[in-house]
Amino acid sequence: MAERLGILVINQISASGLSRLPAETYRVGKDVADPAAILVRSADLHVMAIPASVRAIGRAGAGTNNIPVEAMSERGVPVFNAPGANANAVKELVLAGMLMAARQIAPALRFVGALDTAGPDLDKAVEEGKKAFAGYELAGQTLGIIGLGKIGCLVADAAIKLGMNVLGFDPDITVDAAWSLPSQVRRATSVNDVLKQAQFVTLHVPLVEATRHLVNDANIGLMRPGAVLLNFSRDGVVSDSAVVDALASQRLGQYVCDFPGAALHGHAQVIALPHLGASTREAEDNCAVMVVDQLRDYLEHGNLTNAVNFPQVTMGRESAYRVAIANANVPNMLGQISTAMAQAGLNIHNMVNKSRGDMAYTLVDVDSPVLPEVQAGLAAIKGVLAVRYLPAA
Repeated sequence: MAERLGILVINQISASGLSRLPAETYRVGKDVADPAAILVRSADLHVMAIPASVRAIGRAGAGTNNIPVEAMSERGVPVFNAPGANANAVKELVLAGMLMAARQIAPALRFVGALDTAGPDLDKAVEEGKKAFAGYELAGQTLGIIGLGKIGCLVADAAIKLGMNVLGFDPDITVDAAWSLPSQVRRATSVNDVLKQAQFVTLHVPLVEATRHLVNDANIGLMRPGAVLLNFSRDGVVSDSAVVDALASQRLGQYVCDFPGAALHGHAQVIALPHLGASTREAEDNCAVMVVDQLRDYLEHGNLTNAVNFPQVTMGRESAYRVAIANANVPNMLGQISTAMAQAGLNIHNMVNKSRGDMAYTLVDVDSPVLPEVQAGLAAIKGVLAVRYLPAA
């Protein structure tokens, strides 16, 4: 019987996902020694010594800022995430944020919380006080969406059904996202175009260098007076200091975000939530199931789906003997791999090779067993980062 693979679990991962790791194949727990893979949610792996035994990391969520992706790439270790698995949960929170802002719900709750319910004039106080919290309806308002991935598309669809006009911008929109986008969404030409035209602006972009402080001192002043900015992406996508200045000048009406910060704490025009975007039972289950399935497919068959640092590579099994090779994307790698196999007397039954930036990945099915010395020879090829032999169970 083959030795069970260890899966180190960091943070609380949904049982719905963990149950998809059969006990006869995997050892799963928070104290697993020499793990083949790591499952994580929000823990910071930058401060952790990741064991040399680790062949893959699965993030039960979308963002991977808490994982040293570049260092893992240098080791030939894919980092998987679960894009879109929490999209409905985030969409619903964005809608809640718009409603809270439009209907003055946060200050109204503070007002009610401060009422003297034992006093004789409670009803009078309520009737007089509510005048300060008159709001407006979402129908007819313009929502600008920056980032039209799975979440952005769902937000657009929901907003249209609420009677809103929707304006969208995404310079890197995928074909799948474009197909998912409602036809009523008007196309904006830039971030600034969205900021100028929308009463509500919601951000759905990853935090990378190009999106850091996407909304900043230079462009926040383009927003309509009293506009509402919503950030359920990442903290660094918006400049907190720019928000504070825009609120003070009344250029910005309200800021709704999922990331409490010192600069914004306690501000009357800020609604800050404690990173609740994906905090639903359903989203946690979806993320765990998705990333565990991807992790298993990689560990058992070498297939790559939703790895943030590797190309998408899947190949159906046509042989019991498979080799998976991660390598630098440099010339003649396929030639060297094929030559090494031919010299070992291996007949290649099927092969697929794809690249992504500096990283390339090759799956090879052969017609006979691959001996340890052949595997070592492949690993010794300059530019090869990792070699795994995956015979069928």
